[in-house]
Amino acid sequence: MNGALFLGKRAMLQTTLAGVTLPTPLVLASGIIGTSATLLTRAAALGAGAVTAKSAGPELRKGHRNPICFDWGEGLINAVGLPNPGATHEADLLAAAKQALAPSRVALIASIFAGTPEQFAAVAQIVLQANPDILELNISCPNVHDDFGEPFAASCAGAASVAAAVKPLCRAAGVPMFIKLAPNVPNIGRIAADAVAAGADGITAINTMPGMVIDIESARPILTNRSGGLSGPMLRPIAVRCVYEIAEAVPGTPIIGTGGVTSGADAIEMLMAGATAVGVGSAIYYRGLEAMQQISEEMTLWLQSHGVASLDDIRGMAHR
Repeated sequence: MNGALFLGKRAMLQTTLAGVTLPTPLVLASGIIGTSATLLTRAAALGAGAVTAKSAGPELRKGHRNPICFDWGEGLINAVGLPNPGATHEADLLAAAKQALAPSRVALIASIFAGTPEQFAAVAQIVLQANPDILELNISCPNVHDDFGEPFAASCAGAASVAAAVKPLCRAAGVPMFIKLAPNVPNIGRIAADAVAAGADGITAINTMPGMVIDIESARPILTNRSGGLSGPMLRPIAVRCVYEIAEAVPGTPIIGTGGVTSGADAIEMLMAGATAVGVGSAIYYRGLEAMQQISEEMTLWLQSHGVASLDDIRGMAHR
């Protein structure tokens, strides 16, 4: 491939997310490959525009016992349980990843969780020392209810309370703050609007959908945690609907559309629904870490075959 053609393809996919320039609109979703600098830089080399680290909490957490993930035929179900080394150790891992990613200009998104708005702020203060490009607040994990109670993403007040607690820290650090929302709510648009009003710079939509799979021979749920989060292709129509409704509720707010994207066509659909960037998670299971590069190439071919010069020409097209 000659240099001009290569640069032209890169320019076609370049995206700006809350003021952060991404070489491609594809964002590695949180929890897929952890916070290893080696693995995150590999994802960057294979087509990611941004990479999201594993969610970190206030302290060391081992997560749930196996089995924690199962391919049930139509997608995946998992209840990993948010294992992480704690905020202080995570900040060291993030700093190493940030340094390793610098030559690629691929953005680093840190992800955090906690049990109260005050704990979110405490974790954010530690993690922000690593200077991530974006901070994502995971307020919607569906498989740790026994530990934290109802997710903050379940209500407008809950989402707004976390956003308000962390926003001053992100503002002082100059780091955009995204809120990760859940699909199983009555009105995700209203929750997104309240989060934005409370200070969120962007929305990540969506987290996995709660579900359960039972082994009919043992008559027991397959996962140790009993219930878990559904992901994979079956989740995509739900994610597309959520992204569409959020784009209607908070026009102009950056959205990372995440859920079941495994091909370039899927990514194009998510952008048409109103996403600014596209999260990729379970595609890594189905297509390997090379999924990022493959999806980028498929997107480029679609854009060229339809005479589209840039992603801006199709972003939010379903609303017009």
